[in-house]
Amino acid sequence: MYSKSLPFSQKQLEDILKIHPTPFYIYDEKGIRDNTRKFLKAFSWNKGFKEYYAVKANPNPFIIKILHTEGCGTDCSSFPELIISERLGISGEEILLTSNNTSAQDFIKANELWAIINFDDVSHIDFFEKHCGKMPEIVSFRYNPGKLYKGNCIIGSPEESKFGVTKEQVFEGFAKIKSKGIQRFGLHTFIASNVLDFAYFIAIADMMFNFAIELYEKLNIRLEFIDIGGGIGIPYKQEEQYIDFTIISNGIKQLYTKKIVPNNLHPLKIFMECGRMITGPYGYLISKVLHLKNTYKKYVGLDACMANLMRPGIYNAYHHITVVNKQDQPLEEVYDVTGSICENMDKFAINRKLPKMDVDDIVAIHDVGAHGHSMGFNYNGKLRCEELLLRENGDVVQIRRAETVDDYLATIDFKNLEHFKA
Repeated sequence: MYSKSLPFSQKQLEDILKIHPTPFYIYDEKGIRDNTRKFLKAFSWNKGFKEYYAVKANPNPFIIKILHTEGCGTDCSSFPELIISERLGISGEEILLTSNNTSAQDFIKANELWAIINFDDVSHIDFFEKHCGKMPEIVSFRYNPGKLYKGNCIIGSPEESKFGVTKEQVFEGFAKIKSKGIQRFGLHTFIASNVLDFAYFIAIADMMFNFAIELYEKLNIRLEFIDIGGGIGIPYKQEEQYIDFTIISNGIKQLYTKKIVPNNLHPLKIFMECGRMITGPYGYLISKVLHLKNTYKKYVGLDACMANLMRPGIYNAYHHITVVNKQDQPLEEVYDVTGSICENMDKFAINRKLPKMDVDDIVAIHDVGAHGHSMGFNYNGKLRCEELLLRENGDVVQIRRAETVDDYLATIDFKNLEHFKA
C-alpha cells in the first residue's frame, strides 16, 4: 500500500496558517523537481525527447518556470496559456499548440511565437492560412484511432471524442501540407487520461511507430517527431502504485530499435505532454473544519468547497484526506466531507473514514497539484483561493493571492447599471 505523506510537519503548517488563512493550495517544489528529473532521465536515450508540460493542469507561472528550468516545454491550448509562455521567455519549438475548435487568436499568437502547430482537423489548414498567411515551418496532426483503442471517463471513448482526426484524414492532411512545401512533420495522439497501466503507453507508441512507417512508405513523409500524449496517472488511492517510468521507456526503446531504426526513420524525436503526473502528487489543498452536522449522515463542512477543487464533484474522483492535527488518531468515524456550494455534488469525500472530527481541525487534501486550482470557478460567488510554494530550502512564498470581491465584480459595468431600467 502506497503511503500518503506531507512535505511539511504539523508545526510547519501551523506556522504557515498564522500568516495565510485557509483555504489555500501549497505546492512542493522539491517534489516537482525531483519527479521531473526522474522522468526526463528515463527517456534520455532518445536525444530529441521533450516533455511539454500541459499548462492546463497548473497554469501558475511560478510552476511553469520551475519546469522550464528543468528542461520542459509548454503544451498550450489557448491564447492566455501562450501569453504565460511568452512572459516567461518561452518561445519557438519549446511551445506546442495542441487545441481543438481553435480560434484565429490562438493560431495567430502561436504563429507569432513560432510554436509547433498541432492541427486537430484538416479544415484548420485553410483556416490557419486565412488568418496567419503562410503555413508554419513544422506541422503536426492529432490522430484519433477510434475503436482501435479504449478511452476512459475523463476523455471518453475515442470514437465519441471530439479530439483529433481519422487515419484517412491524417493522410489527407499530410498530402495537403506537403503540396504546400512543408518539409517538417509530426504526429500526435492523446487517447486516455490518468492511466496506471504501463502497457498502455507502450501500445500507443507501437501504434504510432507503425503509422510513421506507413506514412513513409505511402507518402514519403519522414516524421520528425511522434507525440504519444500524456495520460500517465498518479495513485490517488493508497492501494494504487506509481507507474515506473523506466518500464515505459524501456518498452518504447525496444520498439524503436525494432521498428524505427531498420525502416530508415531514425532519428525520430519522442514527445510527451504530461501534466497530472508531473505536478499532481505535489499539491495540497489546506482547509479547516467550519461546521459539523449530524442528520441522516455525519457531515464535515470545510471552509473550502467545490469551487476550489471540482474533481470529486464532476468525476467522483478520490482524493486522500489527512487530518493534520490528528494523524496518529484512529479512523473511527464515517463522514461526508463537504463544502458550502448550493449543489449536493459539493463533496470532497463520501462515507470516508476519518478520526473523530472537531471544528477547526486542519485538513490536507492530497494530489491536487494538477487539475485543482486551475479548474476553479466562481459559482455561488465563491472566490478562488491563494496559492503558495514550499521552496526547497523550506521557505514559503505566495505565488497567487486569493481573489477578492472586487476581483469578482471587476468586469461588471456599474456605471451602466445606474441608468438601467428593469
